[in-house]
Amino acid sequence: MKITEIISEAKTTELHPDHDAAHAGPIIRARDVGGYDRIYHMNRLMMAMASADGRSTKAVDSPAETWIEKYNTIHPYTPEEENMARAAMNTVPTEGNDVSTDRKSHEPNDTHKVSPHHKPGPIKLNRK
Repeated sequence: MKITEIISEAKTTELHPDHDAAHAGPIIRARDVGGYDRIYHMNRLMMAMASADGRSTKAVDSPAETWIEKYNTIHPYTPEEENMARAAMNTVPTEGNDVSTDRKSHEPNDTHKVSPHHKPGPIKLNRK
């Protein structure tokens, strides 16, 4: 790369013609509407691309967003960690809300809570 190419790249937002000519396929530029969270948007795009068959451009059966969408999540384990997170959120301007407030872990109703196997006895080692 010549220094003039580097300098010209700094002056424009367009792809340099030499770079375009050297590239084998199309270059697609994409971001979420509004450009709020490009990392999350690219993650959702890649998940939808993995679901696509590559033979058509029809939309795939993949949700465009999840409950987390444009938020990060904080998972404090103790009341002290929750207080630390809330203190930080009070310090740094943050838009957030509680998704779950229950501290206790509960197994779903369809989870087996009792082992189907009997309690094993002492393990016998075959030593020869």
